This record gives sequence, structure tokens and C-alpha cells, in this order.
Amino acid sequence: MSTRHSHRFTAYALQGGDFGFASGRHGGPVVWAAIIAMTCLLLVLLQQVLWLVVPGLLALILYYLLHGPTRALVMRSIDPAPAATLVMGLFLALCAVLGILLLPMAARNLLDWQGSIERYLNGGLQLLDRSLRALEAAWPALARAELADGVAARLAQVGTSLIEYLEPLALALLTALPTLLLAPFLAFFMLRDGARFRRFLVAAVPNAFFERTLCLLHELDRTLRAYFIGLMKLTVLDTLTLAAGLWLLGFDAPLLLGLICAVLAWVPFVGSIFGGLLVVLVAATDFPHAPEMAGWAAALFVFARLLDDFVYMPATIGRSLHIHPLITVLMIFVGGAIAGVSGLMLVLPLLGVVMVVGETVGRIVTDQRLRARHRHARLLRRAQAEVDLVAPG
Repeated sequence: MSTRHSHRFTAYALQGGDFGFASGRHGGPVVWAAIIAMTCLLLVLLQQVLWLVVPGLLALILYYLLHGPTRALVMRSIDPAPAATLVMGLFLALCAVLGILLLPMAARNLLDWQGSIERYLNGGLQLLDRSLRALEAAWPALARAELADGVAARLAQVGTSLIEYLEPLALALLTALPTLLLAPFLAFFMLRDGARFRRFLVAAVPNAFFERTLCLLHELDRTLRAYFIGLMKLTVLDTLTLAAGLWLLGFDAPLLLGLICAVLAWVPFVGSIFGGLLVVLVAATDFPHAPEMAGWAAALFVFARLLDDFVYMPATIGRSLHIHPLITVLMIFVGGAIAGVSGLMLVLPLLGVVMVVGETVGRIVTDQRLRARHRHARLLRRAQAEVDLVAPG
């Protein structure tokens, strides 16, 4: 970064400036149409490189989780490279210790994963069959229609097909695990060279657009940091809430079950449905002689979802992406239609990033003063380049 840019950045920082984002955002219909169209296009493109998108998202989460300790070391006069190496080394050592401690338990469960899935599916089918039989006893019309027998036959066929597809799905997930090793690798270089990359970008920006570029970089970093840190906080709150409720109900391994449901909730709508179904299946299997436990478990999950939507979400992720709820819901459906489950997970952070970029570009394009400064700077540079040229006599 040039000396001129360094001095101007220092002046902005010392003045406590917000780089132009003092109050809210604004964008016209053309800007928002371009933002939505670009988000959809990026979803289509990212679906083609999904093997890189997932490690990239995990790398961003790791980067924002480890950025605080790394910055603390840098503030203590340690160079960024050694600080990033030390923090990432400690994190990987902690992961290795946890892996060694949990590996025997994971190996035991992995050997019996298919049997466990069949057991929980059968427990859910038995609960459904008992519920339908009770409805037939209360409603003779349903008994004459043989509702329970028909549903049981259909679900038995679906369960058999599901079990047949589980093994190839599990093998595909295992083959994709090595790509997750890219996450700490990418996060390390983000920690080490992130500031250098930002300086590289700013140095290539014309002087007239310098402030807006700082606005863009600052707001992109703020949006991504708030979203991913908010997502981690939301996951912890959901895990603790569900674990406490499941522990009070007497479930085995409530913390693990709560964590699985909280991670599944990362996928809007679909993840919550699967999480609630998982809790009900576990209740039906582990408490076969207490069918009311499935109802209590479902009620607990609904209560946790309501608490998540109206208390936890506004306090965490809701403060990071300033997007209208109507656009949020519509884009979630659009992301699912374009890219499936990956689109559901990626659409909100991607929309937040594109929104920041699009609104910044829209402000630059509609700012007559900035464009006039840029044209004037080009004329000055051209005149300076021609000042010592002498026309032939």
C-alpha cells in the first residue's frame, strides 16, 4: 500500500470514522434486482465446486474463531506469521487430543451404525403404528379404511429403500472427509496473510474510490464475522437448551443429541424437521413402554425452536445480516430450489456478502462527486505524463 493510502487510512482510524456506514443501508430496485440475480448465479456456480465450498465455509468459521487470539498475540508485538502458527498449532493439538479420547467410542459406534439406524427406525414405526391403532379405536371410519395397515405397509417399503441407500451415502461422506483437511490449511493462511491480501487489494484501487473500498472491506469483514460468530453462539445456545431439556426427561447422551440437532438446524427448515424427527425416534426407541415420552420430546423440540426463533436468533444472527424478513424467506426458498440442501445453507451468508458489494458499487455508480474526482485524477495523471514531451519542430 502506498504512503498516501497509509496516511489516509491512519487518519480515518484515528478519527474513529465508520468508513461511510454511519446509518443503515439503502439501495434502489435496480441494485436489489442485481443483488438477487448475482446471488442466484453464485449459488449455481458454487454448486459445481461444492467440494471446495464446504472446506471454505469451515475455514471461515475457524478464521473468525481464532482471529481474536491471533490478534491478541500481534498486539503483544509478535509478528502475524508466528502468531498464526502458534494459535493454529495449539488448536490442532487440542483437536488431536480430543480425537484420541473420542476415537475408541466413535469406532465402537461406527461398527454398529447400520444396526442403530434400523433400531431407531423400527422404534419410530412402532410408535406410529400404536398411534394409528389408537386413532382407529377412537374413529371406526378409520378402522374400516384399514389406515394403520396401509400406512405400515407403505412405510415398510420406504424404510427398506432408505436402508439400502444409507450405505452408499455413508461411503460418499467418508470419501469426502479428506477434503475437510483443507479447512485448517485455508484458515491458517487467512490468519497469516489476511492483512497483506487486504493491502494488496487497496493498493490497486484508484485514489477517488479509496474510501469506498475501505468501506467495502470493512463491511464485508464485519458481516461475515458477525454471521459466523453468531452462528456458533446460536449453536451453543441451542445445544445447551436441548441438552438440558433432554436430561430432565431422562435421555441418554443428551449433550450429543442436542449438538446433533443444533448442527442440523444450520440447514433452514429441512434441518429442523430432521432434528425433531431424530428426537422423536430416539424417544420412541429408548422408551418403548412410555409412548408419552415421544410427545414430551416433540414438545421440547418445538419449545426450543420457538425460543431459537424469537430469542436466540435475533440476539445472534439477526443482528449480523440487516435483511428484510420477506427477502430472507424468499431467498431461502430460492436457494433450496437452485442448489438443494447446499443452497439452503449458503444462501444467507452469500446474500449478505453480495448485498454489501452490490450496495457499495451502487453508491459508487450513483455518486457524481466520486466519478468526477476519478475523471479529474485521470486528466491530471495524463497531463503529468505529457509535461516533458516536446512536439517536433
